[in-house]
Amino acid sequence: MEPIVVENISGLPKAAGDVLKEMGGSRVACFYGELGSGKTTLIQAICRELEVVDTVVSPTFSIVNEYKTSDGVPVYHFDFYRIKKLEEVYDLGYEEYFYSSRGYCFVEWPELIEEILPESSVVRFTIRALSDGKRVIELCDPCERRG
Repeated sequence: MEPIVVENISGLPKAAGDVLKEMGGSRVACFYGELGSGKTTLIQAICRELEVVDTVVSPTFSIVNEYKTSDGVPVYHFDFYRIKKLEEVYDLGYEEYFYSSRGYCFVEWPELIEEILPESSVVRFTIRALSDGKRVIELCDPCERRG
C-alpha cells in the first residue's frame, strides 16, 4: 500500500475508504501513533464510511465503545491508552470482541495489549502528524511501539 496522505479534514472520507479497502476481509484494525496524531479522528471517519448511526467519541475512559451501522453490524472502538495491566483487558472479555464473527474492532494504543491481539487477521496502521498539519497513514507490521 502506498502511504495515504491526508492534506486536511476534507481528505478524511477518502482516507477512511482507503483504510477499509486495505483491511480487506479483516475485522480488527490497530492504529499506532503519537498522542494527537489523529487516531480517533480517523476512526470517526471510518465509522461514517461504514454508516455508523451512533455518535462516535473517544473511549479513553470507558476503554470500549460499541456502535451500530445502519445495517445493524456492530463496531467496537477501543482506546487502551489508560490500561495499566493486561488483567483490565481480560476483565473486559476481550475475546468476545476480537474473536467474534461479526462486526469491526478499531483499536487505539494496541501496543499496550500486543501480546493478546489475534495472531492473524489484524491489520496494523501507523498515523504520523507532519509539521505542516498533514497526516500520513501507512500499513505497518511490525509497528513502532510506544516506549
